[in-house]
Amino acid sequence: MDTKYVKRRQRGLAVLVASLVLVIGAIGYIGVSKLFGGGEERSVTADYEGTGNGVTKLVEIPEGSAVSQLGQQLVDKNIVKSDGAFQTAAANNPDAGDVQPGFYRLQEEMSAKSAVDALLNPDNKVDLLDVPGGATLSDLQVIGGDKRLGIYSMIADASCQGEDKESCVKKEDLEKVAATADLEALGVPEWARSDIEKRGDDPKRLEGLIAPGQYVLNPEMNAEEILTDLITRSTKKYNETDIENRAKAIGLSPYELLTSASLVEREAPAGEFDKVARVILNRLKEPMRLEFDSTVNYGLEDVELATTDEHRAEKTPWNTYAKDGLPETPIASPSEEAISAMEDPADGKWLFFVTVDDQGTTVFSDDYDEHLKNVDKAMNSGILDQHR
Repeated sequence: MDTKYVKRRQRGLAVLVASLVLVIGAIGYIGVSKLFGGGEERSVTADYEGTGNGVTKLVEIPEGSAVSQLGQQLVDKNIVKSDGAFQTAAANNPDAGDVQPGFYRLQEEMSAKSAVDALLNPDNKVDLLDVPGGATLSDLQVIGGDKRLGIYSMIADASCQGEDKESCVKKEDLEKVAATADLEALGVPEWARSDIEKRGDDPKRLEGLIAPGQYVLNPEMNAEEILTDLITRSTKKYNETDIENRAKAIGLSPYELLTSASLVEREAPAGEFDKVARVILNRLKEPMRLEFDSTVNYGLEDVELATTDEHRAEKTPWNTYAKDGLPETPIASPSEEAISAMEDPADGKWLFFVTVDDQGTTVFSDDYDEHLKNVDKAMNSGILDQHR
């Protein structure tokens, strides 16, 4: 075969291949530069200008994800114009890695840089629901003190979308759901349902089932969805700690363990959880009534350290002055520390304890006469009122 012919053929093929590469490249470029309909072209690095158009959108950064994974969500919500621009802006901001999981309020049509800056601004983050150990579902008004917000009120506050108060889930709606919704649908653990069902349509029947901790709430959820989310997560947390076997080891049901731990939470000063736990177990074993003022206060609208004779005589589902054994429900959300104290109480024969001064000093004893002397100390210090 003619050598010149072969070379000409090879050159022809090379030109053809090069032409095809250019055509395919051009088609690819046109394709990626048209990212949405209507014929409008959008470059993979196209960007908006400014800080937004005033239309607020809610954005979620899930647990365990990085800010770099957020780009497509922002594009889909028309917050940024392209993922490429957002990735570049995030890469150019040395603080971008500090963005925390949660929900954020951003505006449509923000420049990528503005979007990154907005994610780093704590004012744009939806508030966490922070449930401390000892929190109650309902508000508590302390006589001579401040009002303590309950978990229902905390949820209502955390659910608000910015300054728009109309967006807030109402406390009354949360109470209605708590009182009437199906327990299984709410995520209530199976080991608690029979006890809770006995409480009928009491909004307090879910007390103790929202475990202490910080929660990211989706403010677009309604009252039932929020309670279901919180209780389901709490049930998972309790079950993962093997609460059924932990309770069985000390002769209690899981629900009784939560209930007794809630008493520890409301009665014990810091550092004394294990001693108060021992008193509870000792009194239940005797048996003798617990006679805790915290259980009297739980049924009152206004609470204080020293309860009255009249209130202590009232028969309620919780008042351990007027009933044997534990309250019918927890009286607060018990922390893991309080639950562990019930599981591993201090060694001692104590049956009594009393706080004797305004510094929180608590004295424990196993002799009633000694306890009465300690009560006198508390009265003399003004902690207890002898006329009550």
